[in-house]
Amino acid sequence: MAELVATMVVGPLLSIVKDKASSYLLDQYKVMEGMEEHHRVLKRKLPAILDVIADAEQTASHREGAKAWLEEVKRVAYEANRVFDEFNYEALRREARKNGHYSNLGFDSLKLLATHNSFAFRDRMGKKLCTIVQAIEVLVAEMNAFGFKYQQQAPESMRWRQMDHVIFDPKKIISRSRSRDTKNIVGTLLGQANNGDLSVVPIVGVGGLGKTTLAQLIYNEPEIQKHFELLIWVCVSDSFDVDSLAKRIVEFHLEKGRVEATASKKSPLDSLQDVVSGRRYLLVLDDVWNQESDKWEQLKDRLTHGANGSVVVTTTRDEGVAKIMGTIKPYNLTALEDNFIKEIIETRAFSLQKEEERPAVLVNMVDEIVKRCCGSPLAATALGSVLRTKTSEEEWKAISSRSNICTEESGILPILKLSYNDLSAQMKQCFAFCAVFPKDYEIDVDKLIQLWIAHGFIQDHKEVSPETIGKRIFSELASSSFFVDVKQGKATSYERMVGCGYFKHTCKIHDLMHDVALSAMENECGFAPDEPNRIEWLPDTARHLLLSCENPEIVLNDSMARKSPAIQTLLCDSYMEHPLQYLSKYSTLKALRLSTRRSPFPLKSKHLHHLRYLDLSRSDFEAFPEDISILYNLQTLRISGCQELRRLPRKMKYMIALRHLYTHGCPKMRSMPGDLRKLMSLQTLTCFVAGRTGSECSNLGELQHLNLGGQLELNQLENVTEEDAKAANLGKKKELRELTLKWTAGSRDDARVLECVKPHDGLHSLRIESYGGITFPTWMAMSRNMVEIHLSYCKNLRWLFSCGASFSFPNLKEFTLRGLECLEGWWESSNEEQGEAIIFPQLEKLYILDCAKLITLPEATLESDGTMAYSAFPALKVLELRYLRSFVIWDVVKGHQGVEIMFPQLEELYVADCGKIKASSGQQKVCPKLTTKSESPMLRVLDMQGSEEEMFVWVARHMTSLTNLKLQNCQGTETTSAAAAAENSLRQVVDAMEKWNHPDFPLADMELIGFKSGVTELCACFVQLQRLCITDCAALVHWPEAEFQSLVSLTSLNIMSCKQLVGYAAEPSTTVSEPSSQLLPRLESLKIYGCTSMVEVFRLPASLRKMTIRDCAKLRSLFSRRLEQQGQPSGSSIVEGSPPAYSEDFPCLEEIDIRGCGGLTGALDLPASLKHISVYRCGALRSVESHSGEFLSLEGLSIGLCETLSSLPDGPRAYPSLRVLKVYDCPGMKSLPAYLQQRLGSLEVVTLDAHHQGPILSKPKTWIHGICRG
Repeated sequence: MAELVATMVVGPLLSIVKDKASSYLLDQYKVMEGMEEHHRVLKRKLPAILDVIADAEQTASHREGAKAWLEEVKRVAYEANRVFDEFNYEALRREARKNGHYSNLGFDSLKLLATHNSFAFRDRMGKKLCTIVQAIEVLVAEMNAFGFKYQQQAPESMRWRQMDHVIFDPKKIISRSRSRDTKNIVGTLLGQANNGDLSVVPIVGVGGLGKTTLAQLIYNEPEIQKHFELLIWVCVSDSFDVDSLAKRIVEFHLEKGRVEATASKKSPLDSLQDVVSGRRYLLVLDDVWNQESDKWEQLKDRLTHGANGSVVVTTTRDEGVAKIMGTIKPYNLTALEDNFIKEIIETRAFSLQKEEERPAVLVNMVDEIVKRCCGSPLAATALGSVLRTKTSEEEWKAISSRSNICTEESGILPILKLSYNDLSAQMKQCFAFCAVFPKDYEIDVDKLIQLWIAHGFIQDHKEVSPETIGKRIFSELASSSFFVDVKQGKATSYERMVGCGYFKHTCKIHDLMHDVALSAMENECGFAPDEPNRIEWLPDTARHLLLSCENPEIVLNDSMARKSPAIQTLLCDSYMEHPLQYLSKYSTLKALRLSTRRSPFPLKSKHLHHLRYLDLSRSDFEAFPEDISILYNLQTLRISGCQELRRLPRKMKYMIALRHLYTHGCPKMRSMPGDLRKLMSLQTLTCFVAGRTGSECSNLGELQHLNLGGQLELNQLENVTEEDAKAANLGKKKELRELTLKWTAGSRDDARVLECVKPHDGLHSLRIESYGGITFPTWMAMSRNMVEIHLSYCKNLRWLFSCGASFSFPNLKEFTLRGLECLEGWWESSNEEQGEAIIFPQLEKLYILDCAKLITLPEATLESDGTMAYSAFPALKVLELRYLRSFVIWDVVKGHQGVEIMFPQLEELYVADCGKIKASSGQQKVCPKLTTKSESPMLRVLDMQGSEEEMFVWVARHMTSLTNLKLQNCQGTETTSAAAAAENSLRQVVDAMEKWNHPDFPLADMELIGFKSGVTELCACFVQLQRLCITDCAALVHWPEAEFQSLVSLTSLNIMSCKQLVGYAAEPSTTVSEPSSQLLPRLESLKIYGCTSMVEVFRLPASLRKMTIRDCAKLRSLFSRRLEQQGQPSGSSIVEGSPPAYSEDFPCLEEIDIRGCGGLTGALDLPASLKHISVYRCGALRSVESHSGEFLSLEGLSIGLCETLSSLPDGPRAYPSLRVLKVYDCPGMKSLPAYLQQRLGSLEVVTLDAHHQGPILSKPKTWIHGICRG
């Protein structure tokens, strides 16, 4: 395997040492006094080694002696790096002391004497330097013996000029090449729709063929997105820990739904079962290696609780894995066709040239190189990237011959190694560091670049900043497929709440490229184990650690008690609940990320002198210790999302290396430390809190000479004067992209400050909150490059722009108006003529909420000939209008052929509480009057409150496009005229159904609230419905059996507060189907709440998995009396001695929850398949029974407040799986069944009335003893 090891990178590390040894600070503060001779020797010897290091790195790949020498160079370089870090820190400390830092901190000079006495320092450091010099001299002698040669290296600045910085993504080419594979697998997945068993489809192929890319193409197919209710993607990789995998599946679901996970006592597998239960899902398990079938069976057992048609797609290189997991024949992925491989190579290799400029001799060589790629798109991208900077035929031939080394065993790894070895030394070092991240880890690109800088991988240049170089390096690596899944997008609201920025930039590493990085880093990376008691995970050579396990401090404390590695990077993903120990062993850290729930700051500053990167986001401490300002090397400080943080260190002005300070999401901060203007390297300050005038804090004017970029939030602007606002000089900060302006309580004087904080014209995002002016300054109307504008809670604002301001936002994509309670119009009435320019030509999302006085949207403009009108929002896709009490009308314009089109691109519309408007008849309306001819031909989601008349019209116009529908009737007492109008509109719906082929209507989700008519008609229209909720609808009186028969795809049905619902009609329809046919054959979840007149449930299908019925006081039967017509007993109340037949009809039913159903009497006979039973407030029940006498699968039994209940099943096999038992306030039950009493000691959770407990040998800790009320 030696040939697969990537080239060892030592040169950049030596260059870092050379640069530190030449720092001007060493001479300026005489920190090497008395060591000058050793210093001169080093400054001579280090360049000599650097001259031949490139040759040594290449030789080390095939000569063991050279490799051992290089390893020793690396060890000595690391040690020398640490020594010069100490020299440089001492120089910075002396500089700070000269400027008064230590006296300001109040340090006692005697206390510092032992550590920083110049004589003691010289003696200690002299010995360390002498050791380094001796080691370097030995290495130079050995270097001469090896005969390494000097190799000319192109300057990095020259390499940048050759690069195109647009990331090349071969996925578009692969998408075309894999269209047949995609179509085949999509067909297979959709074909499982009626399969009651879990389907598992393995995709098998060697590494680098594009299995993951194919799975992504399938996952993103519109048919797949529509077909599956739930889609989840998890990369498994080397670890197949069942609990960890279940937890990751659940977390993906919560994150995708933007739902914050709540603390749960359930096991990960139980939580997984809850997520998938009753839902048709697609789960992609990417890169599976596990061959332990028992682990898969554990996971599969919970995954089988999904709805019919649920599918798991797994990608793997191992056919054995496919045999263990697959239920369907594995899909063996073949090599990509040569023409597509050729297209990838040419696109990448000649990306710097136009097609006509490509040298013919090189173009003719592509076919030969195609053969080297073995049909792998990853190899093609890698080779194309190598060839891109090669311009001669000889260079191409050399690459072609060197890449002809792939074997069946090695696969394409030699090509990837060749691609890695062709990188510059700097880029090799940057990518190799990424081995610290586990496979499939989502990497924050900005943080990654800051980590590269913290470790000195990117050096300062006069012409360009390290951050810019880092971005170029990342782009180059991404274009060569070292990084994949590169994404740029908005952070979720939860991510912003916990401290993320508004936008995020992420990537992952291809698993084969990760292998390359690991081979280059060897044993320098450590990964914490799943089992904390293992200590062998931490090698002595480890320098970079990432811990994703829970309680990382326990793992660290246990390992550091035994070992002392020179750790430079420590990244912890989980919260620390306990203090770290052995703090002095962390003194070599350069980068640290942790979050702690402990209030005191968890570390000692005296051990962190060399720290460059510190991320404490989402921690709970209230304040930093003041001595953290002695971290003179710190470049990046992230404290976003620290909800309890009240202040920063007062003397931050001495942290002069600081480049990035992330302070957003800290709501309790009230000011910034003084003299921030002295942090001249600061490029990022995400939140500045203006303190009160006269306090010892920085005013806004301190930002004047800071070249800030990215995101900036200015809080408490009521404390800012016009003079300070002007001095802040925001207009000159050309790198700012997102600006947020917040006042605590607005006043009319705010306008003068807002006028003075005008940003530059290139700003992309603007947020203004609690501004007190009545209009906005003209500079906002001129911000033509703005992409997002969000205006919130500006209580005095009457119009957006004042008289004389002609405005247009040609690039605006998203616009929010929220809580502008005095807003009357978009501009002053005297300025309504805006000319022919469309104000919002690119706007895609418009949100207007709680603007009580707003009357209308902007009017559309006319063409010069007046023959056709344009929409004011021609590109709008999402429109939300809520709580607009005065809203009158929105714009509707004529399109082609005279059809009125409101928003031609609209996909989602939300309307609620929008005014009481008089129609032409004088009748009061509760939503804007909509023309009956208006259309939005692409509308998918309609969520509307209004009159039945208007909403039926909307449905009729958009039946062929709607996928999600929520309608709420807001009319009170229905008049005769209103009923007639609604009936007329409903007729349009029926006519549309007859006009179009109604099985093709795509509606999958429908919720109806408060309807007095039309419920059954709407159900009949949309036979593709999967989820249906009917709430407070007087129109629902009897079960619509005929309509239910057509809903063959429905999986979830909720009926809420339908007071008039009784059950079946008194005289059953003669058109009813034969008894053998089922209603709702795919129904899996049924919830009925508050239907106080209901006496019976419709005929339930065998597919049902979960049933919840609450507060239905007249319910006499859980099962339809149609069963009685078939010769079976009626309902759940049965006569003793008559065995019920219907319980066998529900083999899938796992959970039943019955509450507040006082009409149920006698025995409640339930299916034996149940896993969870809850019965509360059913006062007339006498017993709970199973048809078979046993509940073999029952895990939870909860019964309470059932006064007459007296018996439960008894017998040796009545409850073999029971874990949770709750029985209370059931006075009729004098004692528990004998066998249940015997099992109490083995249960996990027990809640019982005291008289049921009895003598028990052992009681679980989770028991709740005594009488439990309610």
